Amino acid sequence: MADVTLESLMTAHRPELLLHCYRLLGSLTDAEDVLQETFLAAWRGLDSFEHRASPRSWLYRIATNRCLNALRDRRRRIPPAPEPPFEPPRPSRRGDVPWLQPYPDALLEQLPGTEPGPETRYTAREAIELAFVAALQRLPPRQAAALVLCDVLGHPLDEAASLLGTTPTAVKGLRQRARAALGRCRGDAHAAPPDPGSAQERELVRRFADAFSTDDVDTVIGLLTDDAWLAMPPAPHEYQGIAAIGSFLRASAAWRAGRRLRLHSTRANGQPAFVCRLDGAVERPAGLIVLTLAGGRVHAITRFLDDRVMDPFGPTPDDQDRSATP
Repeated sequence: MADVTLESLMTAHRPELLLHCYRLLGSLTDAEDVLQETFLAAWRGLDSFEHRASPRSWLYRIATNRCLNALRDRRRRIPPAPEPPFEPPRPSRRGDVPWLQPYPDALLEQLPGTEPGPETRYTAREAIELAFVAALQRLPPRQAAALVLCDVLGHPLDEAASLLGTTPTAVKGLRQRARAALGRCRGDAHAAPPDPGSAQERELVRRFADAFSTDDVDTVIGLLTDDAWLAMPPAPHEYQGIAAIGSFLRASAAWRAGRRLRLHSTRANGQPAFVCRLDGAVERPAGLIVLTLAGGRVHAITRFLDDRVMDPFGPTPDDQDRSATP
């Protein structure tokens, strides 16, 4: 493999491998760690690589198995549930994916333009959406890996079997079970979201931001689908429906006592998102919000409460203004 260096492999394949690890792990932090392990293992095995597979397939095999090892060994970071600063209303359910993190669209823009394989089932947009990634976390790891390799990346059964170290028949069974379970996890189908960057999306997102940042709860719930969800990883509290969500938002607004949330637009998982800051004597970070849209309404609000998820999204305009001030 004299004509291939580890540096060239990292440069060529890092963006897509990071996304692959993120899909399987649901956490950008964990994905970055596993990807470093992948490249270390590749460096150690570089001299013995015999070109029986392409360098890309070889790296995918290492990355997939490193992810499965991490899941099997329970090395996933399970963040502690934060203590709410006020008494929240009774939740509709308790969330089971507290490690879920958003994925910046800026990283998606680094992906190479590759044609989908023959087995592809999901569009590129569907396969990165937050709901899809969260649903993958609820599958047994090998089922999730088989579904991602075949239905997202488009590997034929024999290639996916080689990557997983098993047989095509076994992969077919894993994929079938994963498809059925994923359908149950994702729930009922909804209207397609507006096109990214379209006038319809911009207007809906603007109206939400204006209402949410000023605690205009009536307007916020007027923008929601009847079966909308509010989730707040790593907090376990989740609320479904306009009554439950409205009750939580009013309790949260009462606790803030007039301190305003400032929302700075960004994008995550191919969806509209906001970096949040809370006004006060000293402005402080207040997490990140990702919106899931359905038609002309908001189907889900996912507010990430761990301020560290903001770091990969870079500075807000206010941060840049402050850094430029003498």
